[in-house]
Amino acid sequence: MPSGSIFARLPEPDRRPVTLFFEGEPVGALQGDSVAAALLAAGKLTFRATPVGGAPRGPYCMMGVCFECLLEIDGVANRQGCMVQAADGMRVSRMLGARGLADSNGPAR
Repeated sequence: MPSGSIFARLPEPDRRPVTLFFEGEPVGALQGDSVAAALLAAGKLTFRATPVGGAPRGPYCMMGVCFECLLEIDGVANRQGCMVQAADGMRVSRMLGARGLADSNGPAR
């Protein structure tokens, strides 16, 4: 799986390949990869933009502590990419800005 990423993948012949879609673009991963690891290996470094200022953010701790890897995964916003296992056909999008809070009258705005 060649990429322009600084994160080099070691050969792992025992894991089957899966394909997820980041912003509509196919991204190759291996079974057992986290979404964050798969995206980093593919050279995708920006996962979200901060609500105030729009500064780009990407994974930092890779263990669920920092929340810098928030993504929308299969239509669910604010998922930690480092804590979700990549699956074949998964749809992933960047989180841009703040997400609204749900109120008693329906979904988030």
